[in-house]
Amino acid sequence: MDIFEKLKQLSAQRGETGTKPEYIIVGLGNPGIQYEGTRHNAGFITIEALEKKLGFSCDRHKFKAKVGNTVIGGKSCLVMKPETFMNLSGDAVSEAMDFYKIPLENVIVIFDDISLDVGQMRIRRKGSAGGHNGIKSIIAQCDGENFPRIKLGVGKKPNPAYDLAKWVLSKFSEEDRKKLDGAAENACNALELMVQGKIDEAMNKFNA
Repeated sequence: MDIFEKLKQLSAQRGETGTKPEYIIVGLGNPGIQYEGTRHNAGFITIEALEKKLGFSCDRHKFKAKVGNTVIGGKSCLVMKPETFMNLSGDAVSEAMDFYKIPLENVIVIFDDISLDVGQMRIRRKGSAGGHNGIKSIIAQCDGENFPRIKLGVGKKPNPAYDLAKWVLSKFSEEDRKKLDGAAENACNALELMVQGKIDEAMNKFNA
């Protein structure tokens, strides 16, 4: 990284990019201490890993979310953790999109997926909600499903009769949390490719 890129990075970390963001990075989850570390908060966990990796903080309250600015892969990014609860995530995302005039294809959403084993990761260029309430909300509020996403596996229910809400709001075992943390690190690395338009390369490298 040359000195100009470093200065750009430091300015972005202070929210001083000087230009509007080119991308919005959204990690989905539920706000509140009682939800910390739960399966449904895999998106928040990934954003926290990104904050640590790049040295910035989502510590401002804006667009019904906790937000921060950083540079990823040379692109100015607004990073968001919605505070609306999962089923209203689209309210926060649409506000930020409208404010900065960001196209939907430049919004990258990170969220949990019960159809993938813990530690697996899958990148998609676009797609349906697949039953995920946060994605349903974003599709509805942002008028489309043409946005890239990173799905993090949180594991299937122990048995078909197990209550889904209870499962996604449960916490990881110590072993599974290590697996998720590894996937979150991969997701951070994948973002660098995705914001540069290298989604196919990211899928080839990181998809389970």
